[in-house]
Amino acid sequence: MKIKESVSQKIFRVFNGLLMLVLMALTLYPFWYVLCASFSVPSDLVAHSGLLFKPLGFSLEAYRMVFKTPMILRGYGNTLFVVLVGVTVNMILTAICAYVLSRKRVMWSNLMTMLITFTMFFSGGLIPLYFTVRDLQLDNTLFALIFPVAINTFNMIIMRTAFAAVPDSLEESAKLEGAGHLTILFQIVIPLCMPTISVIMLYYIVQHWNSWFHAMLFLRKRELFPLQLVLRDILMQNESGEMLLGTDAGESALASELIKYAVIIVSTVPVLCIYPFIQKYFVKGVMIGAVKE
Repeated sequence: MKIKESVSQKIFRVFNGLLMLVLMALTLYPFWYVLCASFSVPSDLVAHSGLLFKPLGFSLEAYRMVFKTPMILRGYGNTLFVVLVGVTVNMILTAICAYVLSRKRVMWSNLMTMLITFTMFFSGGLIPLYFTVRDLQLDNTLFALIFPVAINTFNMIIMRTAFAAVPDSLEESAKLEGAGHLTILFQIVIPLCMPTISVIMLYYIVQHWNSWFHAMLFLRKRELFPLQLVLRDILMQNESGEMLLGTDAGESALASELIKYAVIIVSTVPVLCIYPFIQKYFVKGVMIGAVKE
């Protein structure tokens, strides 16, 4: 039987819906503005002021300049390498660490968890990190963007809690059949915790894709710059000159603004394309890893 809503409940539901719509519009509009601006005609965009809800004319010139620029393509390649290798290292090490700490018979597991959690609040600082990476001879290599952030403590704790929720009877049955810890981890525990695994994988992908600070700190060769560091140079230092070779001075000034918008879209869309495939696991995965014990 359907329960009849009171007047106050209806008012709250309508108000809540309107509030969510407003927040959604405020969140989406900056991206929509950049998207429309990137397809606009440069002269029309520069002359326009105020809100923008559709492209002013239609032009693909900014994207043509972006994709013909070697630095952008090289940055894409470097970022894809860091994402693929980095996420693989992240997931393997995080899963192994979480599995060990989630086992009830591991000696000093609570102490180790506390010490690992301690690193979330206190660290050695930036200078010791730089010296460590330099002494390991990782500076000026793409591996400097991977190994120093091999395990995220927050992600490991979520995964550990999810692993701890797997019934002990499954592990005991597997051991009776002769399974070792690696078999239990990769063939039993991980398949049962795929919602949590998917969410944490998304966290790591976004972390590596958006990372630019460590690249700025450890990389000096421009051919090793990831996409986000190339984007930073274009947006903050206005380094779009190599994209505008062969254009007039007036056209160069107009196209420079469009290039910035196009680069933002090019660097953002890949992550947005991944999210819909993992969205169904998002809430379920985080809640499993954060609530069950």
